[in-house]
Amino acid sequence: MPLAYISDYSWEDILPIPQDDGGENPLAPIAYQDDYKTATGYLRAVMSVEEVSDRALQLTSDLIFMNPAHYSVWAYRARLLFALKKDLEQELIWIEEVGQQFPKNYQIWNHREVIVDKYDNPIRELPFIEVMLELDSKNYHVWSYRQWLVRRFDLWVTELPYTHRMIENDVRNNSAWNHRFFTVFGKGVDVAQSVIDDEIDYAKRAILKAPQNASAWNYLLGVLKRAQRPISEIEEFCNDLAAVTTTEQSVNVDIDRIASTRALEVLADIYASRSEVEKAAQAWTLLAEKYDPIRENYWKFKKSQASQRFTATA
Repeated sequence: MPLAYISDYSWEDILPIPQDDGGENPLAPIAYQDDYKTATGYLRAVMSVEEVSDRALQLTSDLIFMNPAHYSVWAYRARLLFALKKDLEQELIWIEEVGQQFPKNYQIWNHREVIVDKYDNPIRELPFIEVMLELDSKNYHVWSYRQWLVRRFDLWVTELPYTHRMIENDVRNNSAWNHRFFTVFGKGVDVAQSVIDDEIDYAKRAILKAPQNASAWNYLLGVLKRAQRPISEIEEFCNDLAAVTTTEQSVNVDIDRIASTRALEVLADIYASRSEVEKAAQAWTLLAEKYDPIRENYWKFKKSQASQRFTATA
């Protein structure tokens, strides 16, 4: 335990450096627990002389379990591991224990990147990530780490099947949709139009399962934008889901058949892109007054902006 450092003969040569909160009478001193104050005092002392030792490494372990967000401890630990030529696979096993106790901690995942990059072998990583995403399928830190791993070790081939499985488990998992977008477009190369077509169809099928699902709609619109294809390409699809019929100047919604107000949002943008301002305004009014009144001010703003643009160009 950290307080034991005081009576441990192996630390008797170290004079702890206390926390300086601003002199003898600090305005707002932080109420650290005694064991944490003791451990960080010894940490400052060994770091000040750049000590490289097993006792310093053990000290970082103790501190990480007390405060896993202490970035300086992690950075020091990595330097110690490399300088002492420690078994990096054992470090990865240790990180797995820490990660399962503190799954939302950014520093853990940054440290794992540093270790795996040095270890230069991803063999443990995808299974570990599977375990972590079973605990929380939307853990941002885990998904970010997976993206780094895919880039670092060229693991692209595994990712579309994996995202499909995650989306099948939860079609509203925005993290899985985001990772799918990264998989398709993240290589920095041109994407074949056949792949774009497949992804558009994939998103449409997911939308039909859950027509109000924002994740799939955002993915669909994102693919069209990235591929520089017009959103009017999905107008018929949106008409069906919004139960919309139109004339030259009007928009009519069958209130008994409408399946997706998200589709009505997209239709409004399609009309506006064609300068069909009256139709766009009707769609935004329907959203503001009937289908999405919680965002009434937003729809009124969209309507006002479109009207101003049309007036300016008329």
